[in-house]
Amino acid sequence: MHATAFISQNESTAFVAFGGDWSVDCPVADRDGIVATFENASFTSVVFSGKKIESWDSALVALLVRLMNECSKHGIDCTLTDMPDGVEPLIKLALAVPPRVTRKEEKKSEPFLDLLGEAGIRAWKASASAFDFMKKAYRSFVRFIRGKAVLRKSDVLWEIQEAGVNALPIVSLICFMVGLIVAFVGSIQLKMFGAQIYVASLVAIAVTRVMGAIMAGVIMAGRTGASYAATIGSMQVNEEVDALETMGISPFDFLITPRLLALSLMMPLLTVYADLMGILGGAFVGIVMLGLSPEEYARMTLSALISKNIIVGIIHGTVFGMIIALCGCYQGLVCGRNASAVGRATTSAVVYSIVWMTVATALLTFFFNLIGV
Repeated sequence: MHATAFISQNESTAFVAFGGDWSVDCPVADRDGIVATFENASFTSVVFSGKKIESWDSALVALLVRLMNECSKHGIDCTLTDMPDGVEPLIKLALAVPPRVTRKEEKKSEPFLDLLGEAGIRAWKASASAFDFMKKAYRSFVRFIRGKAVLRKSDVLWEIQEAGVNALPIVSLICFMVGLIVAFVGSIQLKMFGAQIYVASLVAIAVTRVMGAIMAGVIMAGRTGASYAATIGSMQVNEEVDALETMGISPFDFLITPRLLALSLMMPLLTVYADLMGILGGAFVGIVMLGLSPEEYARMTLSALISKNIIVGIIHGTVFGMIIALCGCYQGLVCGRNASAVGRATTSAVVYSIVWMTVATALLTFFFNLIGV
């Protein structure tokens, strides 16, 4: 038997009488036509009657929910009468669940001032959180100096090995290639004046003053800073940081201070090593490609090496080490409690480290130029 739906109206009230077989497999009435009746309705209430329904399934419930939503949209009161057992509970359950909203639908344009205000609030909260982290890290370092910090010496030695010896292969490769590139690019211009010998001076000054420290810093930001963020972030996900606090152990003493010490101590040494590898890369170009003698290249390099340039590079390296350790540990501590949050923390640690290293380089360059170094 076909599904039927007869619509009648009495003044301000409409009546919809359903009858027949309202199941998915049977032919049904024009649903869209029934719904269209309510779009420009002149009535203010409607009564749905199911007295003549012989059988039903989800097809009837779906249509009734659709009609009731349409009534709600146009401010029409609706009533169910003589419905088969089970229909009304299913309708109540369906109406209790909010409709699914896609990302495209939920994305709404917000006023510019609202967006600006939200960005300002986020920046303020992030700044307050960062300053609080710096304060706690400083207090932890003071406790370490006084011998009152709760940490294991083996952890410090392990972090020193990870940030120092284990980083030498990648630092060697990258800094050698950077020195080679600087020498090769410089030789292109110097050849025009027959001054290839000054490639040695160019590489020695550029690498020792700032390039060695910057390259070592970028490498350590991607290698060690990201590792700090991922390690501490994973501990946050597993609630290990909370466990330390429950046992009365400061996470700053146990997690932050060893890493800060290790990277602050190792970065100056890595900077000197990066300077050496950069000079060797320049020597490869000067000796193999430009035909300079090893003795001549070494003599020009030594004459260009100035102690103040080396010291400036070491200071850069020390500052970079502190920045990388602080950014990596901070992003790990403020990490969320899921896997995607750990990924975001790792990315943020590298990005913030490089950004703040760039800022520090500009400030240090201005400062050293101001004092004539």
